[in-house]
Amino acid sequence: MSLVIPQLIVGLGNPENKYEGTRHNIGFAAVEQIASKWNYSWQDNRRFTGLISEGIAPNKQKVRLLKPLTYMNLSGQSVRAAIDWYKYSPETVLVIYDDMDLPVGKMRMRLAGSDGGHNGMKSIIAHLGTQKFPRLRIGIGRGNKESINHVLGRFSQAQDQIISKVLAQTVDCIETSLFEGVEKAMSLYNNKIIEENNQI
Repeated sequence: MSLVIPQLIVGLGNPENKYEGTRHNIGFAAVEQIASKWNYSWQDNRRFTGLISEGIAPNKQKVRLLKPLTYMNLSGQSVRAAIDWYKYSPETVLVIYDDMDLPVGKMRMRLAGSDGGHNGMKSIIAHLGTQKFPRLRIGIGRGNKESINHVLGRFSQAQDQIISKVLAQTVDCIETSLFEGVEKAMSLYNNKIIEENNQI
């Protein structure tokens, strides 16, 4: 079986400053961290209704990052436009997004799967016509509030410290997937959890 190596990495979130730093925008934060580490810059791309960032990744291949600016529940429009333009297959698109079913400090990568009730993923699956594309879910926990208030809220100060470590680990996980494939990254990172006491 050939390795699954991402070529387009999509971070999900909502545009507008009021959503910056919210739990639902952790996908944006992740690709921003990746772009920063790889010294990529962002460009507005109207064709994709999103921000695109590209360059030569650590594995010496061209890898692109995408932040759809369509709002979460229409993310699939942007992703579809990008893969059609670049002629990518869905298997080479890796989507990063928030997951309430995982605790803060935990992340999980998969090669395929359902939308899990996530509106952004629901839109992407509908537009791509398949569930067979890799994804990296970053835990935001459930909290005590209604779902909508929870996902649009911000992390606590203690959680911020965990999330900064999670985002650094996300970059490591993505880089592993570039060099050794998504399955290898899954085996190394799916069982890790970052706690408040800094233990991994």
